[in-house]
Amino acid sequence: MSLLICCVTLSGCGVADRLSDIGRPPAMTQMSDPTQAPDYRPLTMPMPPLQASPTEIASLWRPGSRAFFKDERAAQVGDILTILVNITDAATVNDNTTASRTGSEGLGVPSLFGLTSKLKILEAATGQDLVSTNSNNANAGTGKISRAEVVTLRLAGVVTQVLPNGNLVIAARQEMRVNSELRVLLVSGIVRPQDIGADNTITHDRLAEARISYGGKGQLTDLQTPRYGQQLMDILLPF
Repeated sequence: MSLLICCVTLSGCGVADRLSDIGRPPAMTQMSDPTQAPDYRPLTMPMPPLQASPTEIASLWRPGSRAFFKDERAAQVGDILTILVNITDAATVNDNTTASRTGSEGLGVPSLFGLTSKLKILEAATGQDLVSTNSNNANAGTGKISRAEVVTLRLAGVVTQVLPNGNLVIAARQEMRVNSELRVLLVSGIVRPQDIGADNTITHDRLAEARISYGGKGQLTDLQTPRYGQQLMDILLPF
């Protein structure tokens, strides 16, 4: 009973959320301002000194603009741009280790201060082999890691902050519910305005401090997630 109470306590609000979804699909969150989220924190990065842009008399050209009269790319807080995520990651690691060690030690005291003949406990000792030790140790290990990941996403994000040097902080969130499974896509990072394409898109490899998350919750996720008790035992049990 105490173990059950402990597991429920450790799970906290997670159990309550899962219990609230019984009999109906997971609820989707309401659209909201990302900057009003409880965990939102304005970002501060090292900045170069501010330099005023030179002004040209009677010039229609704006520094950094790709269009002659107007730049359609995201540039201000609240502007929307499309984020393209295309990650293909594969790695294979093989590790073989073999180690062996053999050692022996011998210690002899021929005279032992003349006590070898007087102490009955040493009558069987010759004085040359009072102490003799030997050891043999062998270790062999084999390890292999194989990983292949492919993530392809395309979602719209919003500019949440313009840094003093002109870089943009963006955040994107997309939720998709299919039957009783809710998928949540989260992307955030920092982009340079000049890296935004003419079609107002940015690729994930242009994001600094990129944070990309693809997960969710629902019946399938519950079946694939170990129970809290099993997770607790995996952490606490040393064997």
